[in-house]
Amino acid sequence: MRKHHTSEFKARVALEAVKGELTLSELSQKYEVHPNMIAKWKKQFIEAAPHVFIDKRRKEDKSQEVSVDSLYKQIGKLQVERDFLRKKYKQIYGREPDL
Repeated sequence: MRKHHTSEFKARVALEAVKGELTLSELSQKYEVHPNMIAKWKKQFIEAAPHVFIDKRRKEDKSQEVSVDSLYKQIGKLQVERDFLRKKYKQIYGREPDL
């Protein structure tokens, strides 16, 4: 049966592996985890490290850009719909609608 380790446990073991104070074999014995698993966690830890320092404002700016783009798209659709309805109103009633 496989052991399921918590993310906190994996992070602690990976951090020790990154520090390099103990070898993978020593860490394996200390935590009763296969050295290949520790190497995998270490690699994931190192790859994920830059994401910790991502500027949250950039994320917010990007999501704001997406919402602004969708709003412009919505405005465009509404303008086309309005123009179509004005044209049909004029065809039916022979005059511009009172707005």
